[in-house]
Amino acid sequence: MFHFVGLIGMKFINRELFIAATPYHLLLMCGLIIYTHKYINGAFLTFFTSCLVIGFVAEAIGTSTGALFGSYIYGNALGPGIRNVPVVVGVNWFIIIYCSGVSVQMLLNSLIKKVGEGEITRSPVVRTLSVIIDGATLATLFDVFLEPAAIKLGYWQWMDGGVPWFNYTCWFLLSAGLLTIFHFSTFYKHNNFAVNLLLIQVMFFLVVHTFL
Repeated sequence: MFHFVGLIGMKFINRELFIAATPYHLLLMCGLIIYTHKYINGAFLTFFTSCLVIGFVAEAIGTSTGALFGSYIYGNALGPGIRNVPVVVGVNWFIIIYCSGVSVQMLLNSLIKKVGEGEITRSPVVRTLSVIIDGATLATLFDVFLEPAAIKLGYWQWMDGGVPWFNYTCWFLLSAGLLTIFHFSTFYKHNNFAVNLLLIQVMFFLVVHTFL
């Protein structure tokens, strides 16, 4: 509903006003994830904090040096920041990593349930690689859909024109690192809302890029 209202508002009412609401929308989505997550414990809070801190620090390094992701700068659409990085960027990293990790974990559990506990699916190494590698791939594909819409909405701008492939490489590596924390953290990893949110966000950014 909120994504749909945002699309209508940007298209027909006041584009700048609804874009300016993006930080509040991210905080709302984060709050809904926490609300729908069952059995919040210390491991979940540690993972949550890790995403906030590591995501923000990586973006700060990226914008300051260009060593991560490439040369880019943030606009004003994502709200106030520290060292030219919006504060909500860490929240966005949590949303993406949590939704990607939960989606892959639920898919893996569903496959195991259907085909049974075979020799491969019993292997802890295979399960670990599946969650980390497949989850990081999913998070990177999400960024592929995000980038054109984010540029169009003024979230950030690339200094050299297009999005460098180096950006996606760093997205994958950073996502893999955070998903390693996700995988080895002992908290409940079934959340239908997270899967739906990931799909809705992909559709949202596709519509923004195509029609706005």
